[in-house]
Amino acid sequence: MKNISKIMGLCLGISLIMAFTFNKEELPFGMTKGTPEIKSMTSLAFGPEGVLFIGDSKSASVFALNTKDNGFTSEIPSVSIIGIDKKLADMLGTTTDNISILDIAVNPNSKKVYLSLQAGDGTPVLMKLEGDEIKPVSLDNVEYASVELNNSPAEDAKDGRGRSLRISSISDLGYSDGKLLVSGLSNQEFSSTFRSIPFPFTDNQDHASLEIFHAAHGRYETTSPIKTFTTAEINGKDYLVASYTCTPLVLFPMEDLKAGKHIKGRTIAEMGSGNQPLDILNVEKNGKSYLVMANSNRPVFRVNFADIENFEGSLTEPVADNFATDGVDFVSMPLTNVQQLDKMDNETMIILQRKSNGSLDLWSTDKADYLLR
Repeated sequence: MKNISKIMGLCLGISLIMAFTFNKEELPFGMTKGTPEIKSMTSLAFGPEGVLFIGDSKSASVFALNTKDNGFTSEIPSVSIIGIDKKLADMLGTTTDNISILDIAVNPNSKKVYLSLQAGDGTPVLMKLEGDEIKPVSLDNVEYASVELNNSPAEDAKDGRGRSLRISSISDLGYSDGKLLVSGLSNQEFSSTFRSIPFPFTDNQDHASLEIFHAAHGRYETTSPIKTFTTAEINGKDYLVASYTCTPLVLFPMEDLKAGKHIKGRTIAEMGSGNQPLDILNVEKNGKSYLVMANSNRPVFRVNFADIENFEGSLTEPVADNFATDGVDFVSMPLTNVQQLDKMDNETMIILQRKSNGSLDLWSTDKADYLLR
């Protein structure tokens, strides 16, 4: 009888363990469930299966949020929201001067648009579009993972003008080939930095320092961060295509951006000083590939990738005059005051633009749009 009791007890224990194991929720990408402590949402980028990466410069961290928005559609919605800042302010019970739209990102699967906001008191807010309706994205009890960036500037670190260096710990985000790509500043001697972090997150962070020749400034620079970047295949090789304040356009071979390396980029264009690039992306039209860049004090620029492929040189001398341009040709498109860009698909852009009447509008191009003819 004792043996039977022991066997029954053992079976019961095994059954309980198995029940616990099968009932335990297995979360994707090594995520946990809870409420992430996000202090800011300065950059957004989508990764695999509806994962939204949120760059939090204040905490020098990146959060990966499982949006569970992974249904695929090939249908591209037409977006036209007039006065989106007013609509967002009304939702938050405030006025337009108390909110800032910091970034937009399109889910490549669902084609839904996500927006990161900052309220006047510094509170970060995440929103998304569903049809013509704007909805808040709750961050309570969600599935998420996070990574803190190594060697980021201290919270109280300042540049020579007294501006926070921590806010530039993340200047832009991207995702490619299973890795989160992060541009920004570190606390190292050559502080302009590009990080490549495997996803799901690990303790491994490939960290390369960058150097460029800035023709508008007439010098080599290692402390200015990339402001915005994309990746592209050029002549059969993968490159990081990056732009900086005062608008040099620079190429870095992706294969060279490895841990501990100091990389000199190839400056292929000087697109005018007194300007800051805001967003950059790749689009295609009629069999041609273009680089499209939004700017703070210039119209939207368009560069034909064929011209980039055909440009074999590098800018190593100062431009002759202030605001002068040099290198690869580019076209100024008939779009001004564009604050954010992303793409719905390879032929369709979504644009956040301050119109001449003062209205801040979010709108999408269509496949027949004249802008890329």
